[in-house]
Amino acid sequence: MKTLFALGVWCLLFVLCWPLAILALVAWPFVWLLSLPFRLVGITFSALFAFLRALLMLPARLLGGGRALPA
Repeated sequence: MKTLFALGVWCLLFVLCWPLAILALVAWPFVWLLSLPFRLVGITFSALFAFLRALLMLPARLLGGGRALPA
């Protein structure tokens, strides 16, 4: 659905201002390449924070915290 919406917006831009639409079509791979390092840093930090959370919660998990005992 996201791709269909982007295609529709691009077609509308092509009808209204075709040079800008062609420029956007040519520039999109370069924008994607420039954003790639930021995505990798984001994935790395997300994994690091998940690891730290798991490490800090390990004693509570070992002691059974968070689990309700059946009555």
